[in-house]
Amino acid sequence: MTSFQIGDYVRAHYNSGTYIGKIVEDRGDRYLIEVLAVYKHPMQGDIHNPFQVDDVFFHERKALAYREKANIKKPAVHPFSEEVPDYGESLKQAVQAIKEKLMKEDTAYNKKALKNIESLEKNYYHVYYS
Repeated sequence: MTSFQIGDYVRAHYNSGTYIGKIVEDRGDRYLIEVLAVYKHPMQGDIHNPFQVDDVFFHERKALAYREKANIKKPAVHPFSEEVPDYGESLKQAVQAIKEKLMKEDTAYNKKALKNIESLEKNYYHVYYS
């Protein structure tokens, strides 16, 4: 496992999403990460019952916001040495990527997840898009 310093830029996996951020604090078995960009949008639905729509609470999962802090387990944090992208542009690209993936197959899960993503775009993400 790589050791990081305060201020290092990293790619971190958190609740089915992946983010680019900066380490703000070392908290023993976790790092406090300040989110600067979205690498992969979180999966929709119940993460404990992936791809299911029946008999589960189907969560609408938003990406972490710009400069939001997340307490992330150290094994889920990886080095990031590229230029940090603009948050709004990275969010837009991550949303487009998940939408394209969901549109490839006509399943009940994909339809419901796509509906959630479109709702997020309309109700939350539009303020970040340039």
